[in-house]
Amino acid sequence: MLGQQIQMAGFASGHDKTASVEAPIFGCAQGRVVGVETAASCESLTGRSDGVQLRYAADAVSTWPSSSGVPTDCIGQAVSDPIVTNRFYAKASASTGEPELYCEGSGKQAQPMVEGIERIRVTYWLTGSPSALDASAIARERWRDAYATDICVLVRGFATQSKRRTNYVDCTGSPASADDGRIRQAFWRRVAIRNAPATASGGAQ
Repeated sequence: MLGQQIQMAGFASGHDKTASVEAPIFGCAQGRVVGVETAASCESLTGRSDGVQLRYAADAVSTWPSSSGVPTDCIGQAVSDPIVTNRFYAKASASTGEPELYCEGSGKQAQPMVEGIERIRVTYWLTGSPSALDASAIARERWRDAYATDICVLVRGFATQSKRRTNYVDCTGSPASADDGRIRQAFWRRVAIRNAPATASGGAQ
């Protein structure tokens, strides 16, 4: 789901080759995206999950249309604006305490999408950069140079009766352990931003 949304960032519908979407991608390191879409900022998260904002033209092809054919955001709300904005992050549920992947759609309402997602980490490949960068290392004017992302999703299982120590590799690639008896596993994927400006180049897959 995250990969599909990142691939859509910057998509402009229609036949106008000069059409563009302002602020197609913006991220936060260990925080979620808040504020006005085109001048967003970051709010820290205790679970240290990264957050990412993705914007693209809203139509019945680029989104799942409602029953009446209206474009929708990531949680199925009808989108009246010509641009859909979806913001993703992970945090613990206030009711169950279980970590969940959340999406906040254009209607500014956030809902959990997937349970068991303890953390997401997103780093960004920018034109001219030799390696992927954390969101905190990217100046605001350089987000337009992003042409790919590396996504890591840390998944946590349910608790077992025996709370033994478990070992795993975290989203930084470092060994980690936990004493709560839950199995954890990190999954990585590199995703090209297909609608990045033509000036961006690199070996994204």
